[in-house]
Amino acid sequence: MSEVHMARRARLRDRCALAADGAGEGRTGAVVSQPANLRYLTGCAPPYAVLLVGHDGRDTLFVQPTLPAPVAAGAGGTAALAADLGERPLWLPGAQDELRHELLPGGGDPLLAAARSAVSIGTELLVVEESHLTVRRHRALLVAAPELRLGDLSGAVEHQRLVKDDDEIACLRIAAEITDQALGELLESILVGRTERHLALELERRLIDHGGDGPAFPTSVATGPNAGVPTHVPTDRRVEEGDFLSVRMGARYRGYRCQIGRTFVIGTAPEEWQIELYELVFAAQRAGREALAPGAECRAVDRAAREVLAAAGHGGAVEACTGHGVGLEIGEDPQLSPDAMSKLDARVPVTVEPGVHLPGRGGVRIDDTLVVRSLADGGPELLTITTKELLAL
Repeated sequence: MSEVHMARRARLRDRCALAADGAGEGRTGAVVSQPANLRYLTGCAPPYAVLLVGHDGRDTLFVQPTLPAPVAAGAGGTAALAADLGERPLWLPGAQDELRHELLPGGGDPLLAAARSAVSIGTELLVVEESHLTVRRHRALLVAAPELRLGDLSGAVEHQRLVKDDDEIACLRIAAEITDQALGELLESILVGRTERHLALELERRLIDHGGDGPAFPTSVATGPNAGVPTHVPTDRRVEEGDFLSVRMGARYRGYRCQIGRTFVIGTAPEEWQIELYELVFAAQRAGREALAPGAECRAVDRAAREVLAAAGHGGAVEACTGHGVGLEIGEDPQLSPDAMSKLDARVPVTVEPGVHLPGRGGVRIDDTLVVRSLADGGPELLTITTKELLAL
């Protein structure tokens, strides 16, 4: 992956240089501090680390070590980087990557160190991720490097991350396989009498057992009336006969995250209202999936799913968006919402996740992770394959 990361940083450098030339800004460097963007550009994201993408072609990762100094000093700081990852390392600086790393013992701020380094190589404009910086750090930056003009990176890395390469999609496939395995095993166990909290913890343990780095986001298990709350946090409520059981979960694998949501009925044959509600949400989810295509408007995909629910009188119960992008983050761009102005590209992974939640009664949600592909390439690639049949468990 080292060559891939070098190429990604080169693309960002070229983009910054092009923008600077167009605006007459001069030599431009970029500072990246958002963890997902760091991981995309370097393969790792130690806590509080900052990446300087230099205009001169030299890039440096500034790291605040968290290990004792003797350990951090070993192997040129590589041990500290490995420990700081907090999850399975993807990559560490080596011979194939020109990325340098600088450890800052003593609590120095990597952001300020990156700014001073930019000054030392003659940078005139430094673009930063303003939305990720506190006001305090931004002010400290102005004081530490008054020679620099500051600008905003304005989501440039996030835009670069939208379309995934083969390795990224492969990681998402594995994350989906792990998720399907963990959920499938749970469905084969006895559920009645167990608490939502217990089931959520077991699902997260199974994700790790099957090779995941951990959950992609906090696992949600909702039973009975709790399934009527779209953002339910698991409680000590026990599973009962006749409940809707709604699960939302996903695995993280090498930093890449997938999402699945499924709804089941516990114990007995579903009641008529449960069948009708489930079939409605399933139809909406299918409509959204079928609308995925390169060039499709994101709001058109949202509308395809939303209109099915609205026609049945549940338009007011639909959430703000019916899907979103996934990758190094859950909920990254694009957003499938009524106000979205963007269009889908091939090789962009998204969720399609409409739901209807009836307060005090229950609800149904069906989420899948898919990769947008053209009809010539087989249409949308479904990554999460756990059955969407309404099962009585």
